[in-house]
This record gives sequence, structure tokens and C-alpha cells, in this order.
Amino acid sequence: MIELGRAGSAGYPKGEAPIFRDGAPVALLRASNWKEAATAVVGDRVWVFEKRRGELVGRWATEPAETVRLRARKSSFWKGTWSVDLEGKPVEGEPASMWKGTHRYSSGGRPVAASGSTGGWSPRPTMDADDSVPLHQQVFLLWMELIFSRRNTAAVGATTSAAVIGGST
Repeated sequence: MIELGRAGSAGYPKGEAPIFRDGAPVALLRASNWKEAATAVVGDRVWVFEKRRGELVGRWATEPAETVRLRARKSSFWKGTWSVDLEGKPVEGEPASMWKGTHRYSSGGRPVAASGSTGGWSPRPTMDADDSVPLHQQVFLLWMELIFSRRNTAAVGATTSAAVIGGST
């Protein structure tokens, strides 16, 4: 299982979040606070993750901007399902728990990954993936979970603000 660490922890500069496996850093994520974008360092490869035309995509930093190696798009707004292409491997994502905001990922009807959370006051996403899913693809799925978490937090904040404003008149 991989786990997103706190930005600036484990000796990394502020704004850089280590990704741990069994307590040891295995990758690094520099996620933007303002856009759905990030840079990930996995081994000696730098990946660029971003939202493009309604899709979440990933490519090597050295490749042209239009290149797509990893892609995720919402397949059903109502069901909350996602269609993910991990370098030619089709994966379907579906909510595992609406309360916890976790997802299950399967390929060909076989489970390949599941998200989770560290819990506590400032939960961070985790990803438990099958050995058939390479680390850089696990990092992409983990980044997707970070995006989902931020979207949920923003939606709850907007709803709470509207309720407070509406109730104060």
C-alpha cells in the first residue's frame, strides 16, 4: 500500500509530499493548490498530471504536452464511476464508500486497486494496489484520489457556506 505523506515532511521541502510504502519514501508529489495539476517523481522519471478537457491525464515531463499515457474520465455522473486507461490497460473505478469517499478499481472484472484514507483530522489518501499495477500508475490513481478529496471538501464548504448565509437572514 502507498500513502501520501504530509507536504514538507520526511525532510522534503514545503510543497513536496512524499509517497510512502511501508514507511519508506518511494515517490514524490508536487500538487498544485490552485489547479488540478501535479508533478510526480517516480524513480528517475518525472510525470506531469493535469486536468485537460474534462479528463485527468498523465504523461512524462519530457514528452510533448498533447501526449497522454494515463487517462481518467468520468463515465457516469450519477453513479460516480470512472473509466481509466493506464497505458492501454482499461480500468473501471467505482465508489466503494460514499461516506468515506473511497473507490475500487477493477480491470476485466478483477479487482486491481482500492483507495483508503489515513483517517484523523487531516486525512490523506492511500492506495492498495495489486502487484500488476506499476508504481507510477498507482501514483496516478493516488493523485486522482487527492483530486476527489479536494473536490468533496470544496463542495461541502460551498454547501455549508450557503446554509450559513441562507440561515443568517
